[in-house]
Amino acid sequence: MIELAAVFAVAGAASNAVGTAFQRKAASASSRGGIRLLAELVRRPYWIIGMAGVICAALFQSLALVNGPLALVQPLFILELPFALLVAAPLMHRRLPRSGWWGVGGCVAGLAVLLIAAAPHGATDSAPLGRWIPALSLCVGGMAVAVLLACRERSPARRAALLAAASATGNALTAALLKSASGTFADQGFTAFVRSWQTYGFALAGVASVLLLENALQAGPLAAAQPALTIGDAVVSLTLGITLFDERIRTGWWLVPQACGALLILVGVVVLSRAVQRIVVLPVPAEERNPAT
Repeated sequence: MIELAAVFAVAGAASNAVGTAFQRKAASASSRGGIRLLAELVRRPYWIIGMAGVICAALFQSLALVNGPLALVQPLFILELPFALLVAAPLMHRRLPRSGWWGVGGCVAGLAVLLIAAAPHGATDSAPLGRWIPALSLCVGGMAVAVLLACRERSPARRAALLAAASATGNALTAALLKSASGTFADQGFTAFVRSWQTYGFALAGVASVLLLENALQAGPLAAAQPALTIGDAVVSLTLGITLFDERIRTGWWLVPQACGALLILVGVVVLSRAVQRIVVLPVPAEERNPAT
């Protein structure tokens, strides 16, 4: 079951990366905004492929969370960033910088070391309300504090990092609620799934996370937002997995390679964030903006 969860999580990360890259490609070829942009995008094959990728990612994530611990599944979604870079570079007709390959290697190697050393195990699909109340309070409270601090922050980089941290907390909470709702669906069927408060909880948390992410990316550089988003999601997911679903990881001397793996991931994410920013901010050729000409 753990192996199956890992496969689904990697597939979800790859699908989300494809979705993000193709949506970016479709949007970059238009100069419109608002409703007019959406009306134009729905007619573009790139956008349709992107939406299919996002939908598949959600399905893969649900399957992964049903079959494995939250502390395993969410960290594997770190692979979305390397996948996104590898897909976006040829799609946007850019060359992948040499530093990008080092970033990919750092993320993959660090993630492998971290997960092998931690060996998450012992997950359940449900948690009593007595555990959910403090978890929800701390997550929502932490997100609110991060947003308030970001509103007072003058530095674009720190503001982006704070908003990304709030989005990361929301992502982790969304995954925890999705895990519970997916378990309800698998065990009790669609009717119980619709009646479960976690179903509506993960929808609300997911929307909030997306809005916070959009504001984080607008507030400052990607190199400031992405590390907080990536590491924050993994840390909060690990905490929620342990406190809500009785998940366990190795401790003792195993914490040393875990810390080394986390450091490798952090360095890789920073390098990849800068590489991605170089790729996506360059102007799109005129023939791509106006395909008809």
